[in-house]
Amino acid sequence: MSNQRQRALNVVQNRTTDRVYAPADKISDFFAEEVFTMEKMRSTLAPDTFKKVEYAIKKGKKIDVETADEIAAAVKTWAISKGTTHYTHWFQPLTGSTAEKHDAFYDAHKGLEVFKGSALIQQEPDASSFPNGGIRSTFEARGYTAWDPSSPIFIWGRTLCIPTIFVSYTGEALDYKAPLLKAVEAVDKAATKVCQLFDRNVNRVSASLGCEQEYFVVDRALFNARPDLVMAGRTVFGHHPARGQQLDDHYFGSIPSRVYNYMKDFEIECLKLGIPVSTRHNEVAPAQFEVAPIFEDINVATDHNSLMMDVMDRVAERHSLKVLFHEKPFAGLNGSGKHNNWSLITSTGVNVFQPSSSARENLQFLTYLVNTIKAIHDNSGLLRASIASAGNDHRLGANEAPPAIMSVFLGSDLTAVLDELENNGNIKVDKGDNMYMKLGIDKIPQIILDNTDRNRTSPFAFTGNKFEFRAVGSDQNVAEPMTVLNLIVAKQLKEFYKVVTDRVDSGEDKKIAIVNVLRDYIKDSKAVRFEGDGYSQEWADEAEKRGLPNVKDTARALDAYVSDESKAIFEEFGVMSAVELEARNEIQHENYIMKLQIEARLISEIGRTQVVPAALKFQNKLMDNARGLKEFGVDNSHATEMLVKVNDCVNTIQTKISEMNAERAQINDIEDSRDKAIAYCDRMKAKYFDEIRDAVDRLEILIDDEDWPLLKYREMLFLR
Repeated sequence: MSNQRQRALNVVQNRTTDRVYAPADKISDFFAEEVFTMEKMRSTLAPDTFKKVEYAIKKGKKIDVETADEIAAAVKTWAISKGTTHYTHWFQPLTGSTAEKHDAFYDAHKGLEVFKGSALIQQEPDASSFPNGGIRSTFEARGYTAWDPSSPIFIWGRTLCIPTIFVSYTGEALDYKAPLLKAVEAVDKAATKVCQLFDRNVNRVSASLGCEQEYFVVDRALFNARPDLVMAGRTVFGHHPARGQQLDDHYFGSIPSRVYNYMKDFEIECLKLGIPVSTRHNEVAPAQFEVAPIFEDINVATDHNSLMMDVMDRVAERHSLKVLFHEKPFAGLNGSGKHNNWSLITSTGVNVFQPSSSARENLQFLTYLVNTIKAIHDNSGLLRASIASAGNDHRLGANEAPPAIMSVFLGSDLTAVLDELENNGNIKVDKGDNMYMKLGIDKIPQIILDNTDRNRTSPFAFTGNKFEFRAVGSDQNVAEPMTVLNLIVAKQLKEFYKVVTDRVDSGEDKKIAIVNVLRDYIKDSKAVRFEGDGYSQEWADEAEKRGLPNVKDTARALDAYVSDESKAIFEEFGVMSAVELEARNEIQHENYIMKLQIEARLISEIGRTQVVPAALKFQNKLMDNARGLKEFGVDNSHATEMLVKVNDCVNTIQTKISEMNAERAQINDIEDSRDKAIAYCDRMKAKYFDEIRDAVDRLEILIDDEDWPLLKYREMLFLR
């Protein structure tokens, strides 16, 4: 057996598991202890200062310099009391990960710890070294991070972290947070107006998010022994193990002890950071797991998901483990997603997607339900673009991941309600709630959670009191798809409000106007509703007949971002300008290209330097065996037959790698990023990756196990 593979396996055999202990018996005793919470603000700030901060957070207003100085002084005192020596502006650039630059509180010139309000509010990291899509030249380095008071300050790794947005010197967003904040503000304004058609007491609507996170865990030594996992986050080679997930015995099974201790450890760290992790369990594939928090304000929830991924990665080191967030690290097994459970909550505490015993509230429920469906129907291409990535392309449409076709699942009961509303053409206004009764709206409370089934093949499913956007990739920053979702719903609600109020102004009864508009929307958006098997070819054929886009690769899916329609939506609500959209489109194409470049290089390097030499070594053994058998007059056909099979695989690998490298050199000469991304998709990935992999994977089950250089799936996936 190859030295690296054997060493890795030997290391794993000697692992021990240490029990993890929580800092207190009750979670409530240490929850958010590393967070500068509103309660800590209230106890450390002057009453007038606290009121200003509270108002700024609730209303999204700026904080003046004098107030910032008082906050900074309180934050510094609290942070230093907990052993913190540095602070950082914590932001989410378009790299897909978080970023931070640490500065010390200690000022050597003054001989004491200093932290002013100006340092709290704004800093100046180098903007040219982060992806910017051409917005900034290399010599134009200036960019700014600006404090987001609506997301709590926290301590992580003995550093005070201040959540911020990140913008260029000229004001363009260079991160995921800034557009999300604008989209959330847009849906707040639009949804509040619609709510006031039903309840004048509503003065705000907040977007809520609960983000389930799927991931794989492997031993760190095994991870380090697989260069493709290290470099690309996924295995470019690997034959399916005899036992994978076909027995369905891993899902919700007993959690392996090493993973259980790891889960407990990172959950403790998350809870101390105020991340409300609630659920943990085994997922379907071996070595796959899930963690889920409870619902939070969408801005805080997106920050917490990014922070949680960082916590999970760092804590894994303590346990000699490696957590894999790639959407498809192992071929033939379930991919990992990030199920975004999204809803809208009014200032009066009503979830607009929650059916009620009140007919009036149920008409409101139907209003938001139908408008959301229509938003998905009218903007399905943009929603697909929001979850596009090289990793997610491997996952969508395979092994319990939804297809690339954006559709909405409601369940048979809700579908029947919408059909009834659509087909009830003669409505008369009577006193009280009689009109609601005639519509059958009073029946909606019967649709409880258990009656609304889940459809794992649906990318966007209603699950009782929320929508679950299942198509988001596990490695993705959720701010991007949540920006798009809230934006398109804001646009749809704005249009709905205008149409209804125009009808009311012309003399139509408000209830009748609402119902008539909803009926039109139900008819207009019916094509996007689908209740069946999203994996089936029949659905792909049916979706094509319905006119629903089915863009299977990122290179083409991203086009929706820069369409005239999309630019108009983003600019109408001030979320992003055409310049910013073009820049992001460029960044995403470049990222896609680089991911496939890395994978192509890995396929070439591993294939030529590890797989082929192992195959040639085995061929020599076979040739010696065949000659020996022949000399003794014994049938050697089995040896020669195997020799031919191995040789065919080696020829395929050598030939296709040479062709792939030659074609890659040609593709790299393409200047336009979109054209290059499509070329990498069609002329590299589709043309070579699977064929070379098939030859390598066939060799894995032909070559002597001791001669095979790469760790096998069966050795990596069954961690105990």
